[in-house]
Amino acid sequence: MEDTVVVTGALGGAGSWIVDDLRNDYDVVAMDQTLPESTDIAGVDFQAVDLTDQGTTFETILDADPTTVVHFGNIPHEENHAGGDVYENNVLSTYHTLEAAGRTGADVVWASSETVYGTHWPEPELPESLPVTETHPVKPWNGYETSKLAGEAAAERVTNAFDVSAVSIRSSWIQYPGRYEITSVREQFDFESADRFGNLWSYIDIRDIVSLVRKAIDQTITGHEVVNAFGPDNFLGVETTEAIKAGFGYLPDNCDLSGDESAYSTLKAKSLLGWEPAHSWKGAEDESPRYPDFARPF
Repeated sequence: MEDTVVVTGALGGAGSWIVDDLRNDYDVVAMDQTLPESTDIAGVDFQAVDLTDQGTTFETILDADPTTVVHFGNIPHEENHAGGDVYENNVLSTYHTLEAAGRTGADVVWASSETVYGTHWPEPELPESLPVTETHPVKPWNGYETSKLAGEAAAERVTNAFDVSAVSIRSSWIQYPGRYEITSVREQFDFESADRFGNLWSYIDIRDIVSLVRKAIDQTITGHEVVNAFGPDNFLGVETTEAIKAGFGYLPDNCDLSGDESAYSTLKAKSLLGWEPAHSWKGAEDESPRYPDFARPF
């Protein structure tokens, strides 16, 4: 009998790719607010669940009796949403999902966000040091960012209360093969008029998110760990320090970057989970677009 993995946000951009990958090796219970047009997908049991409802979330996850819960079911930004609504939805969804995981003895892998570092403020602050590691101070600005820190606290609480582990993934801007949204930003970039781009021109390919989730599921860890998830380079094709100086006017005293490497470190994920990003915009953005069979194009 194969192990069962629950995936929330299963019809979303990242969630659908995760479900599509995991169904080859696990029985997957795929939770989202709605069902796909066809639920006849091998290895996947689709469930329509509002994660803000504790009862149905608990019932679905406890009935599934999973070994791991992968939680990607949050509102991903404040566009077209009031900040308070985003905060309330994400905090309740994450708390209920992680609590149910802990009560059934399932480990947790879930999507936090690199926005917690404060580089997405309306006037972004230059990090205190570069590259940014998981020990860098957090400075949430809006409801979305604050909800992600609350989720990390929920992950810490679950590992304290139950004999499970949790990996919080602080992911950058996720890009999809053949549909890289960073392309237009790069094409418009000019050193003379560079703005302070919120995530220091970082990104990550969805396939690297999927491989990181896999590593987090497969590796045995203890307690709650936070890991950065970023592509290997900036998406401008220039030296990272030069782009940052163009945007901010200066660099922090503690700066150890070379070439076009990402301004965010992923060394902890490499050390803890054996993961490194494998995909760069330099080839991925020109690939043919792909979608999981059950996911609606977005």
